[in-house]
Amino acid sequence: MQVLNSTKKRVKVLFVCLGNICRSPAAEGILKKMVENANLEDEILVDSAGTSGWHENELPDERMRQHGSFRGYDFNSRSRKFTSKDFKNFDYIIVMDNDNYNNVSKMAENEIEKSKIYRMTDFSNNYSYDSIPDPYYGDSSGFELVMDLLEDANEKLLNDIRDKYDI
Repeated sequence: MQVLNSTKKRVKVLFVCLGNICRSPAAEGILKKMVENANLEDEILVDSAGTSGWHENELPDERMRQHGSFRGYDFNSRSRKFTSKDFKNFDYIIVMDNDNYNNVSKMAENEIEKSKIYRMTDFSNNYSYDSIPDPYYGDSSGFELVMDLLEDANEKLLNDIRDKYDI
């Protein structure tokens, strides 16, 4: 088991979508599993939030949980709303689409906070999407596409974090 160097801080990643019931909790669950598989739970903390408070304290959408379960993930986080405090608490704030990017960026108080905001697709390796599409109103193929995109981008994100923070 890897031991956290006491001089290093824990890297904190927050995924953000609109309602925090499909894309961002899936991204959270996928990265958590990757972090766990790499024995990096002491070095990397993962969470998710939504720009709206419509689904406050709800579990992720049942369809997303089902598709995650098929791939060995447990999407069990509770929805919460993104707040300006998240800029202080997280190193990476990763949004799913341009609307979320604009909404989160408007809340940033300075360039340091803005520099923490990324698009999930900034980390894509094998896909050329400019956003992670919202599967909420679609069929199962949309959920599968989102899972493919998130697995791909999270793999690169984890590698980037490991390289940047030497963990």
